[in-house]
Amino acid sequence: MKILIDNGHGKTTPGKCSPDRSFFEWQFNREIAIPLVEELKRRGYDAERIVTEDDYDVTLTERCRRVNSWVAKLGRKNVILVSVHANAAGNGGWRTARGFSVFVAKVASDASHRLAQSLYAAADKRGLRGNRSVPKSHYWEANFAMVKNTKCPAVLTENLFYDNMKDLAILKSEEGKRKIVDLHVEGIINYLNTLQ
Repeated sequence: MKILIDNGHGKTTPGKCSPDRSFFEWQFNREIAIPLVEELKRRGYDAERIVTEDDYDVTLTERCRRVNSWVAKLGRKNVILVSVHANAAGNGGWRTARGFSVFVAKVASDASHRLAQSLYAAADKRGLRGNRSVPKSHYWEANFAMVKNTKCPAVLTENLFYDNMKDLAILKSEEGKRKIVDLHVEGIINYLNTLQ
């Protein structure tokens, strides 16, 4: 199984930062994706980031092309994608929404649904549910390009809200980042174990 990790957004993406500008999503996404890939490799899994560029934002079209090129080589059952993000509830100012969420495409495979549920369970286990109403399925649906236009089981994680002061404190702490890396490792491995 090829595990592809997408660290969403790039340095040149406008916005995507906390109201006090102490947090930038592109940087956080890499602070999660890099150790996530390292830990999966340490455990013997075939994992890699699809975007290693930091100085500019690789387009969604190119990100999807990179994923789909692996699918063409290995087959859709032998590739999964997790796109790592952090959330915001508004366009400026502090908000009240908190917590982890995971998205699949509106028309998604059963495998995508199971991967999303596995990741949500790992986040919930770590107390990251938040304060919003959670769908019974434990995943949200949206037509984000990374889950809609890729040809393998694919999910997009939104790891807390950087425009909420309490969530932001978690996102900026080493303990919080470790917790988020760990939930991704556990969620991915638990999903892969269901395939055996």
